[in-house]
Amino acid sequence: MPRGAAAITIGPVVSIRRRSSDDPHLLDHEREHVRQYRELGLIGFGVVYLADYLGQRLRGWPHWPAYRRIGLEVEAEWRARRPDLAPDDG
Repeated sequence: MPRGAAAITIGPVVSIRRRSSDDPHLLDHEREHVRQYRELGLIGFGVVYLADYLGQRLRGWPHWPAYRRIGLEVEAEWRARRPDLAPDDG
């Protein structure tokens, strides 16, 4: 688990720190990442995610602001704030 992160999703596997395991917002956020992985595939997700992060860093953003501007993170956060739109697990 990356330092400072409450959770990480890789493909269908979601790892959450114990202290955050009952956070419904975080669970919805990570559930959206599972959906994104299903849609883009492991390699596709990685390429899109990393390219977006590196692009933000090249624009001069430090790590955390760059991370918060990654399109896949923005989408996951938006979905987590709108549980009525969060995708089904099935």
